[in-house]
Amino acid sequence: MKEVILNPQISYFETCAEFAKEFGLGSDDLVLTNEYIYNPYFGGLNLGVHTIFQEKYGAGEPTDIMVDAILEEAARTNCKRVVAIGGGTVIDIAKVMAVSAGDPLDSLYAAPDKIQKKRQLVIVPTTCGTGSEVTNISIINRTRLGTKVGLVSPYMYADDAVLVPELLKSLPFGVFATSSIDALVHAVESSLSPKATPYTKLFGHKAIEMIIAGFQKIAAEGKDARLPLMKDFLIASNYAGIAFGTAGCAAVHAMAYPLGGTYHVAHGESNYAMFTAVLKNYMEIKQDGEIALLNEKLAGLLGCDVAEVYDKLDELLGALIPKKALHEYGMKEEELETFTKSVMEQQGRLMANNFVPLDAARVKKIYTECF
Repeated sequence: MKEVILNPQISYFETCAEFAKEFGLGSDDLVLTNEYIYNPYFGGLNLGVHTIFQEKYGAGEPTDIMVDAILEEAARTNCKRVVAIGGGTVIDIAKVMAVSAGDPLDSLYAAPDKIQKKRQLVIVPTTCGTGSEVTNISIINRTRLGTKVGLVSPYMYADDAVLVPELLKSLPFGVFATSSIDALVHAVESSLSPKATPYTKLFGHKAIEMIIAGFQKIAAEGKDARLPLMKDFLIASNYAGIAFGTAGCAAVHAMAYPLGGTYHVAHGESNYAMFTAVLKNYMEIKQDGEIALLNEKLAGLLGCDVAEVYDKLDELLGALIPKKALHEYGMKEEELETFTKSVMEQQGRLMANNFVPLDAARVKKIYTECF
């Protein structure tokens, strides 16, 4: 059993200028990012890099159509290294760019065992949520299937993951809230996974502590209280990424993907919509073991009885951003069955990491409770 996977080298710099100098960014590099990130932080450094601005190919999370267009442009640059500077969309696309010399996305999904590394990859996250700078998973909305599907390969690990808190200074509060809640979900799901190990739980539990402490400070002092804590949130997200990179995510993510794929709900927010409902249903099936240990830890952090942890957790998260019922995103009652079928047929990789097995009836029950 793998205890912990630590593939990318992890570096930390206070500023973008320090990072660019240390990594020698130049004409052999292709930077995938957003223009609103690149111009203020890198535009004045005269780096001579190739750039692709993701938003020119579509808004929101990555789709197969968006990715194929970017892969085609990237192939024309003959770059030797891809540098991803952005949130989850940019990072997921860059991982595919590292293993494609212009090959369309569908061909990679069709033969994941034949994927090979084509370019070096450096990932610099600009949110405190994905943690995917240290994982080998790329999540793409496959529009023809109507859901998000993970593409996984050992060749999709970054060579370097770089943490630069300067990049989080201008992060809007709503994006901060949903991305950091996503990191919390990563930490919790990986800690409950059957693949969890003492090493992954060390990272996952520390991430939970750091994130909840930060949320409590924000709830008590207001939105601006997050600003001095951005380094902590960035590191906590990274810890959570290390944890789920080995132990995996589970039903929260699996059930969030059809919601995000169909109604274009941001990844962190769709996870938030499903989060505590999944935990409560785990508890209906099995109350002892790892979930009991987690609940004791949460009770200590939240200052409540064990029986209240999920309600108190919802209350804390609701102080950052209100939770919506699924129908508020546009989901229709007849889609309860459709979404359930999608999860059971398309998300087996994630559902294998559930704390306890969930059958189709249980999945539909959770959707109904959230509806």
